[in-house]
Amino acid sequence: MVHQYHPGLPAAMNIPAVLKDPDHKANTVDSQDGMERGGGTSMEGNMSRFKTILMPLIIMIVLGAVLFLPAGSFKYWEAWIYWFEFSAMTLFITVYFLKKNPGLLSRRTKLREKENTRKVPAFLNFYLAGYLVPGLDYRFHWSNVPVWMIIAANAIVFLGYLFIFFVFKENSYASTIIQVEKEQQVITTGPYAIVRHPMYVGLLLMLLFTPLALGSYWAIIPFLLCIPLNVIRIIIEEEVLLRDLPGYKNYCLKTRYRLIPLIW
Repeated sequence: MVHQYHPGLPAAMNIPAVLKDPDHKANTVDSQDGMERGGGTSMEGNMSRFKTILMPLIIMIVLGAVLFLPAGSFKYWEAWIYWFEFSAMTLFITVYFLKKNPGLLSRRTKLREKENTRKVPAFLNFYLAGYLVPGLDYRFHWSNVPVWMIIAANAIVFLGYLFIFFVFKENSYASTIIQVEKEQQVITTGPYAIVRHPMYVGLLLMLLFTPLALGSYWAIIPFLLCIPLNVIRIIIEEEVLLRDLPGYKNYCLKTRYRLIPLIW
């Protein structure tokens, strides 16, 4: 059984995405690309590395277009700060794991959906349009977000991204594909000892403070949709893990909260 998992990252943030199941080191397969497994050709390995490097660059370009085209101007300084912040962290994570764990990035670029995968209702993906709203907000002067609030929001976005990086380090076999095999074990250390889906903590920090970081109050509305989107994904994921991963039920009994301690 293979479950394809997209963690609710906006298109502009589906980085060596970021963020499957990035939340379960124990619940993913250490599948490597052709070069790493020794069974593939040198060309296959080179193509895998090329794809791994190219993906973040494409996403950076797309994010820039989504931010600046609606704004109709390159004077949108809030977008420049956000874009440089995102790009720097994306490149850092890519380079780091290319050196430390290329298999993680290789798995995260395997975006092909399996036919039998349960999908989140398509309407919830409309929150992705939230990235278009800040540019329109800038163009038509809908919001007047204080500079201090923009700076603070960018700092929180950065901390969220940094937290995801540490989750990736803890979960060295993070993947967009959850594939349960008999040799896998449930991991309960690090942030997984506190909540069962720690990556989403960083992800939600990033997404919920992105509107203010981009100087828009109106963008808060579509970005709030990331909450039900990720809740549904977590529920779907846990159905799979409870059914197919030995020991996961006991892990749930010990680590009671999925996302927020004492709440859920």
